[in-house]
Amino acid sequence: MALDALIGLLKRVPIDLGQGSVAETTEGKQIALRLVPRVPQGETRRALDVGARAGHQTRWLVSQGYIVTSIDVEQLFPECQVVNADERLPFADAEFDLVWCSEVIEHLRDPSFSLGELRRVTRPGGVLVLTTPNSYAWLFRVIAVFGFTPQRIQRKDHLHFFDAADIERLAPDAEVYGYFPYLVVKRTIRRAIGALSPTFVLRIQR
Repeated sequence: MALDALIGLLKRVPIDLGQGSVAETTEGKQIALRLVPRVPQGETRRALDVGARAGHQTRWLVSQGYIVTSIDVEQLFPECQVVNADERLPFADAEFDLVWCSEVIEHLRDPSFSLGELRRVTRPGGVLVLTTPNSYAWLFRVIAVFGFTPQRIQRKDHLHFFDAADIERLAPDAEVYGYFPYLVVKRTIRRAIGALSPTFVLRIQR
């Protein structure tokens, strides 16, 4: 119990490690938002928000001009559809111009199957943007020695704890981004992400 209390305290420290008190404003999410294609004036673009939760990213996508379909395993706002991303999605092939999926795939039974479904519903030329924790960045490896393993410090409903090799196997065609350091100045990086960044940000062009 003392270890759990200490973990809770660490999550409230205002350092951006991709979770805890900065979950909605993490630099990983900011990178991902910058990867979202803008909607050209006069055009209509459709987006799918997977794991929409309370609709924070849904509202942002709407503000950018997207027509958004929001899905989650529970309905936390009226416009959200209850859909289990572990199963075949109830959407047509190539239905969306953008798929947004932030901090979701680590919760799914079979991320490879679910990512295949996300690809299926994305139109040719469309984009998928995903984020997921990097459970084996250098800092997490260090604190794991003291008992703060990914399984202890992340959410209890995480089923997968990805490293760089896992991401490469899951999405070999993805552009992968991360950030370092974690406080004040946070620089977007494309190299040494597996070692340095607490978050993987994936951009997949269909």
